[in-house]
Amino acid sequence: MNPTVVEISLPALRHNLHEVIRRVGAARIMAVVKANAYGHGAVPVAQALLAAGAHQLGVARVTEGLELRHAGITAPILVMGEAVPDDIPALQRFNLTLVLPSREAIESAARLVDSRSGPLGVHLKVDTGMGRLGLTQEDVPAVLRSGLPASLRLDGLMSHLASADEPDAASTEEQLARFRMILDAAKSSGLTFPAAHIANSAAILRFPASHYDMVRPGLILYGYAPRRLASPELHPVLTWKTRVIQIKKVGAGQRVSYGGTFITQRPSTLAILPVGYADGYSRALSNKGHALIGGQPAPVAGRVCMDLTVVDVTDHPTVHPGDEVVLLGRQGSAMITADDLAAWQDTISYEVLCQIGPRVTRTYRED
Repeated sequence: MNPTVVEISLPALRHNLHEVIRRVGAARIMAVVKANAYGHGAVPVAQALLAAGAHQLGVARVTEGLELRHAGITAPILVMGEAVPDDIPALQRFNLTLVLPSREAIESAARLVDSRSGPLGVHLKVDTGMGRLGLTQEDVPAVLRSGLPASLRLDGLMSHLASADEPDAASTEEQLARFRMILDAAKSSGLTFPAAHIANSAAILRFPASHYDMVRPGLILYGYAPRRLASPELHPVLTWKTRVIQIKKVGAGQRVSYGGTFITQRPSTLAILPVGYADGYSRALSNKGHALIGGQPAPVAGRVCMDLTVVDVTDHPTVHPGDEVVLLGRQGSAMITADDLAAWQDTISYEVLCQIGPRVTRTYRED
């Protein structure tokens, strides 16, 4: 058995979904499960969220949507990254809905759809200030006037917020105002669609006016808020554990791991852990991160290796091979969060969760 595992709390996942539902009222929930559900396991997480009240799913790529379909999931799935022409048959065959972010994408998709299978469901994406995928402000009026070709069925109009987690709300308010103008223009042109959506996790927490017909929670489903926005009601879903595989007692002056970047200053006890950057435990944690052993922090000693990491347990009570180590999560009264790991490696909690590798076993718990 792999000694390095991730445990997913299904009650915590459901709790977070219910917190979203409580905030957004009648708005439908598109649970974002791209990137293997932010490292939590796409299929089990999607099944649990749909059973608990989510209405549909959001993914980034066609392959992610196909994984869910092959697992028997029949709920609507929106592919939010632009597809290539070869993807159109799979989108139609497996009833995946596609985001179209440009006039060229609209024209290309319309040409490639097999009309014998019926129209392809699509959402139009407009760029209201993100500066990334989306119809430009100049292109929107022409698209609204002309509508969509008969081979495409308009299921939604969407945009994406760039700074909803920033302290200054001004740019987000500007984006929301532009989106409202586009929606009003669409209605005036006679364009109809079931859903308008722009709210990400941060907007769900901070901007009730952004909720519209549907919201797209991602990070908050997994128990974290962007930029550590105050959200004590969220419960982290993931615990990452491993076990000690060897204890070494060394003298002062011992160099540890590649490059000898850590040198013991006293007689020391070192614990070797079977986890490294190939598992997603970042090399940036070298000489910075901590793990929990016996409910106490144990600092990373030296560089994190591909498959192994050394921690200093000199100040701990006796530690033995086989003892549990928590890399992310709670042990006793102590806790390491994804935000903590992110701070140690100068990144964000999204990356910490997503980078946990596929060779780490995922288990799903109801307790």
